[in-house]
Amino acid sequence: MLVVGAGIMGAGIAQVAAQAGHRVWLHDTREGAAASAKTALAKTLQGLVDKGKLAADAAEGALARITPISTLAEAAAARVVVEAIVENLEVKRGLFRDLEALLSDDAILATNTSSISVTAIANGLRLPGRLVGMHFFNPVPLMKLVEVVSGLHTEPPVAEAIYALSQAWGKVPVHAKSSPGFIVNRIARPYYAETLALLQEQAATPAVLDACLRGAAFRMGPCELMDLIGHDTNFAVTNSVYGAYFQDKRFGPSGVQRDLVDAGWLGRKNGRGFYPYPQSDADKALPAAPQAAPGALTVHGQCAWAARIADALSAAGLSVTRDTAAAAVAITLAEGGELRPTDGRPAAQLAFEGGARDVAVFDWSVTETVAPGTPIAFALASGASDAFAARAAGVLAAAGWQPLRVADAAGLVVARTIAMLVNEAADAVLQGVCSPEGADAAMKLGVNYPAGPFEWLARVGAPAVMGLLDRLDTHYRGERYRVSPWLRQRVWSAA
Repeated sequence: MLVVGAGIMGAGIAQVAAQAGHRVWLHDTREGAAASAKTALAKTLQGLVDKGKLAADAAEGALARITPISTLAEAAAARVVVEAIVENLEVKRGLFRDLEALLSDDAILATNTSSISVTAIANGLRLPGRLVGMHFFNPVPLMKLVEVVSGLHTEPPVAEAIYALSQAWGKVPVHAKSSPGFIVNRIARPYYAETLALLQEQAATPAVLDACLRGAAFRMGPCELMDLIGHDTNFAVTNSVYGAYFQDKRFGPSGVQRDLVDAGWLGRKNGRGFYPYPQSDADKALPAAPQAAPGALTVHGQCAWAARIADALSAAGLSVTRDTAAAAVAITLAEGGELRPTDGRPAAQLAFEGGARDVAVFDWSVTETVAPGTPIAFALASGASDAFAARAAGVLAAAGWQPLRVADAAGLVVARTIAMLVNEAADAVLQGVCSPEGADAAMKLGVNYPAGPFEWLARVGAPAVMGLLDRLDTHYRGERYRVSPWLRQRVWSAA
């Protein structure tokens, strides 16, 4: 096989193919780049040997199967080509036209593009049906996911052949239709966008928002992740997806991130983003919410979550009464006041509609278990008393969480983020971009999410997700939070 492009991605693809037993020709237009890449791979493979992760003879064999070449003509016998060159449509088209004139008609042409339409790349080829996307994730040897992307021209047997080849290389392939962002880069947009929207509203600090989402088992919070990626890169991808979807408000860029880019605060790579680098303990500090021990309380709700909260509060020594006749989860205090998990309405709206003053809302818990001290966001109606605020924080702390008070923003932090991730995945399935199983695998393996969007949907329930999104849509009155028709159909068909 032939790998074109000897940068980080191309070298990684060559390594994986060679370790799987394939003979690989490695080409790059930069003089000496392919040979340098092989030299670097020799050090990488030796490092694996030194760590006991690879046998010495396996490393030697893999390296021997990689041949740097200076001209494409030297690989005329290749049956599969994987392109990993610059993200430029015309450059990629030119390469594949050259390859088409060189290779046999049954050779498969694969592009590792992450952002360009596979359909557009194939346009103009003599045999466009043999071009398919084979999108790897960096670092290629470690990341399991491969998006097998079919354009309008791609013949199904070609996509299936690349799917099987990915499996033979030890990867987990998922089929995707060529559309902006494919699966991962599309579905992941709300993870950044909802936090940026909350920052725009001054709902919380980056440290608090990151802590809340790490509390939902994400490895990194969105602010620290954007700092790692680089705000210039993340902002450019957002603008690209936004333009590709014809300025759909759901994908709109953020003024908060634009300001960071304009300021030159690009993240870790230049020492300042949402956080300064290196970070101090003060940069990571979280504000402590004043807490007071509540008296007797009643936990309402029929679901397992209500039972789990009641059990935790009882174990903490509080006097707890269970009300299993109520459908909705709520915690009422003997001293007065009520806590509810967010349904998308701010605490102030609930207080107004219920004629109450002491109302608090708290975030969703979407993990199957909760570690002691897990951060959770809560908010209070504007008229709530300080005494109730302290007791509300005390209830959440007694249940095992670390309560972090945020502004009274609709949908809080985790709930609106998870709901939007589910919603975007639902639209991707509706539009034939991927299957539910493909979406789950892609998000867990491509960006290390703790669960797939449809796994979250199964835990939380479609009515809760749809209800929260509908209330966000009412609150913000825009297109951003419109519910996917796939999700509505799910609710209706289960009713």
